[in-house]
Amino acid sequence: MTATATSGQLHVGTTDLLEHAKRIEPLLREQAADGEAAGELTPDVVAALDEGRTLGMWVPTAVGGSELTPRQSLEVLEQLALGDPSTSWVVMAASLAVGVAGAYLPDAGVAEIFTGDRIPVMAGQGTRPGTAKPVDGGYEVSGSWSFASGIKHAGWIHTAAIIEGTGEPRIFNLRVEQATLIDNWDVLGLRATGSIDYDIDSVFVPEERSHPVLIDVPLRGGGLYRLGIINIGCICHSGWALGVGRRLLDELRELVVAKAGRAGTFTDSDAFHDGFAEAEARLRAARAFVFEAWADVEASLDVGQPCSVRQDTLVRLALNNVTWSVHAVAEFVYAAAGTTALREGAIQRYFRDLHAGTQHITSAPAVKQACGRELAGLADGKRWVFLDLADA
Repeated sequence: MTATATSGQLHVGTTDLLEHAKRIEPLLREQAADGEAAGELTPDVVAALDEGRTLGMWVPTAVGGSELTPRQSLEVLEQLALGDPSTSWVVMAASLAVGVAGAYLPDAGVAEIFTGDRIPVMAGQGTRPGTAKPVDGGYEVSGSWSFASGIKHAGWIHTAAIIEGTGEPRIFNLRVEQATLIDNWDVLGLRATGSIDYDIDSVFVPEERSHPVLIDVPLRGGGLYRLGIINIGCICHSGWALGVGRRLLDELRELVVAKAGRAGTFTDSDAFHDGFAEAEARLRAARAFVFEAWADVEASLDVGQPCSVRQDTLVRLALNNVTWSVHAVAEFVYAAAGTTALREGAIQRYFRDLHAGTQHITSAPAVKQACGRELAGLADGKRWVFLDLADA
């Protein structure tokens, strides 16, 4: 695939991926418990994602993907999380990895990875880099990484390493069989993501299968790829949290309706009614903030402008806000559901999955604090680098 001239405008994709996510929701619900028990998505779920080319969400159209806008992507991830949080999590991680490969890799690397009609499955980790030793034609990559969501289904690894001598962080793509996978995913929530650890020991990766981490100038694709990797990551976790929050309230509503009319039930409590209304308002307000922030970003991208520092701030703050708003929703649902929440079922699983999701680095307190510094006018001359403010 030869690199194509990139357009400053966003490519607006079709609704096919969203409609497919709606169609497979019953399957995701039905097989969520089986995925948890297996520690990975079930074969039927993987096949359904492949059939719908769901992992091509952020793959450039020039390479056979859908290249959705940020708000279209939020809707797809939200819908998938309604069916199963682990599926949505794997999709966001794998879609990001293969999407940036399609946008930022040189032609030779894209030609090697994007073969046939299927969207390649790619997994890995970029927040704790390994090391890369420059050698003739490429690099020798070594290191240990954690949280490789979906790697059990992947053919390729997307992993970050720091180049020795220059300190430059880069993303490297290599085949899964070149790494040692460590099946150690014994966790509270998101069990079906199979986010296991992996080691790489002096594996040669050619130059054409690597690109800088801090890159926002694509070789192919439209305005979406001016966001860079971390901003696309903000789309990931925002959409996921929205779907989790919606399903939690939906499950509680079903429980309430089932118990309505029984003497002495919690549904008769004014305190419960007040709490449910507050939870609903909190989730809807957080959703509105997320979509408002991304609508503003889309307007800039569509006329060829990069994100401003303030726009970068607001998408990070919107992500932090929706994550912790849904955390509050989950606490309310868990308490209101009583012993039902203790037992195996959707409320228990979503409660656990949400608490696993809040541990991600993108929702850490330091990110919110940096947002506060910028909003308070205390970050003149700064710009966002990954999840912190740095000198411009």
